[in-house]
Amino acid sequence: MNPLTLPPDYIRIQRVNSFHELVTTRFAGGVNALCWPRTLPGDFSEVVMHLGDCQGVVALDESQLHALPVSAAGRAAIHILLEDLRLLRDHGLDPALNCINGYPRDVQPGPVSTDVFSFHADSATVETDTWLCTYHGPTTEGLRNDEAQRRVDIPATRAQLLQLYGGADDDGFLGYLNQNCYDLHYAPVPQARPFSFGQGNLWRIAVAYPGSPVPPCIHRAPETTPEQPLRLLLIN
Repeated sequence: MNPLTLPPDYIRIQRVNSFHELVTTRFAGGVNALCWPRTLPGDFSEVVMHLGDCQGVVALDESQLHALPVSAAGRAAIHILLEDLRLLRDHGLDPALNCINGYPRDVQPGPVSTDVFSFHADSATVETDTWLCTYHGPTTEGLRNDEAQRRVDIPATRAQLLQLYGGADDDGFLGYLNQNCYDLHYAPVPQARPFSFGQGNLWRIAVAYPGSPVPPCIHRAPETTPEQPLRLLLIN
């Protein structure tokens, strides 16, 4: 497993020591990401090898994992995957375990790309969180809030969006930005230092919703190429 390396001076990330602490800790005081660092046993590479040639994003189910002809080390990795699924389901969540070799890209991204490879914040209409764990392959990347600028606030980009909108910079335009999720995407400022979520670590990150006590956690999916290992991701 990759070691967890976080910005030492970044106060928005808080480490926890158990799943119980991950569940019960409230986002407050500016903290918008909770991380349970873990070094996991088992051979996740063997599991991925037996999954075969995943195309795009493939959801895995428990019966499929149980049927894989893996060694004891692969079986230990599968036990971890199933246990994490159980933990989140017992908490009332509906997690998905995906094998990934690439995500859809914006066909015509225009001034603001809105696919998962762009730094973005998740959003919801009610209080909720996003849960993430990468077990194998490239990991999720985070961006410090103080090193990010909303793309819609960059003058040249805003001017292009206004031209597409075909109206004034008013409440209607703000609604247009929100409807198309343009206002959820961010550009790193010069000298920004994105960080890795690491392999094996279970994260709970803040989402943008009305009344949220903290700003959302900005993150993105890693760039994937055919030469890279398949990604094994738990997400809710």
